[in-house]
Amino acid sequence: MSIRHFLTLKDLSTAELEQIIQRGVELKDLHRKKQIFEPFKNQVLGMIFEKSSTRTRVSFEAGMVQLGGAAIFLSSRDTQLGRGEPIEDSARVLSRMVDIIMIRTYKQSVLDRFSEYSQVPVINALTDTYHPCQLLADMQTYYEMRGSIKGKTVTWIGDGNNMCNSYINAAAQFDFNLNIATPKGYEPLEALVKQHGERITIKQTPEEAVRNSDLVVTDVWASMGQESEIQDRAKIFRAYQISPQMMDLAHKDALFMHCLPAHRHEEVSEDMLDDPRSVVWDEAENRLHVQKALIEFLLTHSQ
Repeated sequence: MSIRHFLTLKDLSTAELEQIIQRGVELKDLHRKKQIFEPFKNQVLGMIFEKSSTRTRVSFEAGMVQLGGAAIFLSSRDTQLGRGEPIEDSARVLSRMVDIIMIRTYKQSVLDRFSEYSQVPVINALTDTYHPCQLLADMQTYYEMRGSIKGKTVTWIGDGNNMCNSYINAAAQFDFNLNIATPKGYEPLEALVKQHGERITIKQTPEEAVRNSDLVVTDVWASMGQESEIQDRAKIFRAYQISPQMMDLAHKDALFMHCLPAHRHEEVSEDMLDDPRSVVWDEAENRLHVQKALIEFLLTHSQ
């Protein structure tokens, strides 16, 4: 059996993605009932972080422990990766010592090259280009709240960043339509937009994009590594703030999501996260459950 990796949503079929989400729901139910499920005793998750995180580290580390295994935190400051060891050498060594690896880094090419030389499954825990684990959590959240997202209209507002790119892939994999509203010059990957043009509608204004949507999603205006652009982006993105008033343009039962952390008074108004249509706290929790399902899937299908 070949090694299965999860570098983008496209690495799994629609049926496999839906299987993982359903399993995430089941594992969440077990967790809330305090039922112990430890299929991976004595197995180890290696967690490589070049970008800092709260939700990603806690969800993966807690998840692996709950599955009966252990997790090792590795930052670029504490390993040879940060001192210039070739990626392929690190992959060869680490994958002989642990059973599965997650990487949170800047360049997608680093992740791709690491997985090429790894003997165990590799998970994309975020790059500048994609954030597929967050999409699994988002899709689980929508399923729990509203059922299947197939045929629905999702709207992305803000920067055409890694989350926006991942929503484009999700539109293809989960069969929904995607509206995108970004300032000029901040669009998602052009190649992705062309590849999935039948799924995507580029809107001129956020208001036009949100109208009649079933799900509205946004993210910070400046991601990690873009700190020097914060002031300029705040001016450019000013009209792209999501508020309850903007959400009123969506369907009555529309949901609002944000991968967090959020900057109130910037991409969201002060009161948006606590609006009844906001499911950001459920969305954050579901990182834990759906990533456990992902780990289970990859370990089971890579033996």
